[in-house]
Amino acid sequence: MRERELMLKKIQSIQFAAHELKLFLDTHPNDSQAIMSFRKYQEQLKQLIDEFQKKYGPLYPSDSYGDLSWDWINSPWPWEIDKEMK
Repeated sequence: MRERELMLKKIQSIQFAAHELKLFLDTHPNDSQAIMSFRKYQEQLKQLIDEFQKKYGPLYPSDSYGDLSWDWINSPWPWEIDKEMK
């Protein structure tokens, strides 16, 4: 598996963990350990997404940073990733 796909899998797993913690905190808002874990995952996620976008371009349409062009289209579409690996 290439670095790009490994980074995407890591981003997805950290997003999942952060989302699950967010749901837990909805019902346990005073759990300080869960709050610290949530913040840790959020920081890791931010760093990974920043690193990914510097290397491969925007991960989400809202992160498109081209001033003179719409660079969101430059990355392979999710259904094209398998084709690139072959």
